[in-house]
Amino acid sequence: MSALSIGFCGLGLMGLPMARRLVGAGHSIGVWNRSHEKALTLAAESVKDATAAPRCYACRSPAEVAEAADIVMLCLANAEAVEAVVFGTQGLVTRARDGAILVDHSTLSPAQTIALAQRWHAQTGGHWIDAPVSGGTAGAAAGMLAVMAGGAADAFDTVTPVIAAYAARVTRMGDSGAGQATKLANQTIVMTTIAALAEATRLAQHAGIDVARIPAALQGGWADSVLLQTLMPRMIEPPVRATGTIRTMLKDLDAVEALASDTHVSLPLASLVRRWLARAVEQGLGNEDISQIVRVPVEG
Repeated sequence: MSALSIGFCGLGLMGLPMARRLVGAGHSIGVWNRSHEKALTLAAESVKDATAAPRCYACRSPAEVAEAADIVMLCLANAEAVEAVVFGTQGLVTRARDGAILVDHSTLSPAQTIALAQRWHAQTGGHWIDAPVSGGTAGAAAGMLAVMAGGAADAFDTVTPVIAAYAARVTRMGDSGAGQATKLANQTIVMTTIAALAEATRLAQHAGIDVARIPAALQGGWADSVLLQTLMPRMIEPPVRATGTIRTMLKDLDAVEALASDTHVSLPLASLVRRWLARAVEQGLGNEDISQIVRVPVEG
């Protein structure tokens, strides 16, 4: 267990199981969430018995988290949330320790990350590691996430043993912003694949095939993948609770489009899928599981 003190901000679908893994690994962490009840619940879970010091304690503000942390992890919805939590009135920067390392697991554009990292370093002297994740909520709960990181090598080496509580693979891809660029490449692969699965599902349904048998029938073939095995069943039988929403994926593909524009790259498939997702949001499906893109025709 690291002797470094840890903070965690953002206990959403991904952040909560990640924070639980940190506690389970023996780390003592301060946590904050916009809905304070989530932080209190996690803190209560961490108390083993009446005499034990809590391994997790709920903080009332990001500033309170930063006051006692050498490393602060973020897992937030978007760039606006990250900026508010870090640089707002009660933000991390107001009480951050000198040289504190911030690890941002949110998905932002590389340009946003670089600008935020520069501000953090200027005001705290610390490093910012952009470390978006892949693997979904199941991967977070099982400690099997893939983390792609950008930032200074020495800071990366410091935080890697901590991140290992919830990640099976942690890879430094380069300097600041490189982790986010890698995540956007990942999201391009993921979302275009999900779109192909949705089309295959619709094709099979209209051809009179028992679609529920397709994942088993294709297992081990070239079309097989984690996405096929996970998402096609959800396209057939919608999940009760979303593990990743259409709105979130649209936000990520907005960032993909911005990066493509900045780097003068044409991405016709990603652009088409982005418009597909935007249509789904317009139809009121933004908070549905990403598998429910199958309900939205590509055209029309």
